[in-house]
Amino acid sequence: MVGGIALALVLAGGAVFGGVWLYNGAVGSGSASGGGVAGGGEPGIDGVETFEILDYSHVDIGEKVDYDQFPPAGGQHYPTWQNCGVYAAPVMPELAVHSQEHGAVWITYDPDLSVTDVQTLTDLHTPGSYVIVSPMEGLPSAVVASGWGVQLQLDEADDPRLGEFLREYEQSPNVPEPGAACSGAVDQTQEEVEAALSDETDARRN
Repeated sequence: MVGGIALALVLAGGAVFGGVWLYNGAVGSGSASGGGVAGGGEPGIDGVETFEILDYSHVDIGEKVDYDQFPPAGGQHYPTWQNCGVYAAPVMPELAVHSQEHGAVWITYDPDLSVTDVQTLTDLHTPGSYVIVSPMEGLPSAVVASGWGVQLQLDEADDPRLGEFLREYEQSPNVPEPGAACSGAVDQTQEEVEAALSDETDARRN
């Protein structure tokens, strides 16, 4: 454990610490000539954008990916994933994208959103659901829902299209790894993960 964070990271030298293993054995890694659109076909929900994901290979833990969409809607990612759930602080995009590869919908919201609106979004995650809810700075709208190759920007947390988006794209069979887990991996925030990586780097230098 580094800095009290229950996090395990497998780095280039193979060091492991903490309570969660970031491993290099996920199914379906590597580049592809198309990651597809999670819902398949033309979206029937007003405002949904679709993207062709050409590369969903793994990158080294700690590497930053320059995503084509903001927030990300698929692409390269770390060898493990962000546990589905509700987070009060931003999560690591490279982990959340791996969750999207498993069929998760990542709901990001403006940190200035009201407590009532945040609760509305929080309620969209239930035990066992493939939903991540977290704040994010600099969003193009108050709320953005992103699945693998699909995205919906919303001005209101209670927009009924958000529920439609979840029904259409959560655990879609048209993602690279349908049915793969959205638990048992990383449940730390971006700040906690980056702090652990920094501590590990410092330890290696010493």
